Amino acid sequence: MSTGLPHPQWNNGDVDEPAAVDIDEVRGWYDARGVPWGIRVPAGARWPHGRLLFTKRLMGVTPESLVAADDVAGVVVRPATADDFDDVLRVDTTAFDEHPDVERPWLRLLTGHPAVTTAVAVLDGAVVATGNVTMTSGRAGPAGYVAGIGVLPQARRRGIGAALSAWLTARAFAGGAKLCHLHPDTDHAAGIYCRLGYVEVAGLDIYVDI
Repeated sequence: MSTGLPHPQWNNGDVDEPAAVDIDEVRGWYDARGVPWGIRVPAGARWPHGRLLFTKRLMGVTPESLVAADDVAGVVVRPATADDFDDVLRVDTTAFDEHPDVERPWLRLLTGHPAVTTAVAVLDGAVVATGNVTMTSGRAGPAGYVAGIGVLPQARRRGIGAALSAWLTARAFAGGAKLCHLHPDTDHAAGIYCRLGYVEVAGLDIYVDI
């Protein structure tokens, strides 16, 4: 609910019963953390507060539907180590056009969390891509959330993002997940995930200025 990032779309409380929400209590919770925030509801759900910022697309895949990615010559995908942190930060800030001072605290928390596996893709001895998968066990059962897939510009259009996404998804399934889900940012990204077996479903509406 609170990444600490200075963007309301990344600090969201999830709501599926709008009538049950005490919006003043939620506002107080976020005020205490000093971050801009929003609320995330199923796409098309009635939500009376704030303004709709955008609809976040959603895709999912089950173990039996996962399609292996094509091998990419010279690329090795592996779990990130503590020694990889500067490379992970460099790739992430470059891929997502964000300042290192903004991303560093968030990535420190993420890479150190026991439920998160961060991976890197190495080409010719250099880290050129990174991503992560977070294991959860909520109402959907054991699941993996694949996110943060970033590839340096000079390494794009080679299938590295697909290989990294497939590796993270397979890692989650090997760890007991029964579902993996992610949010494609573009039609191109959605096409990559579709080839891995992901299926697009109804997304999530993000409301801000509440």
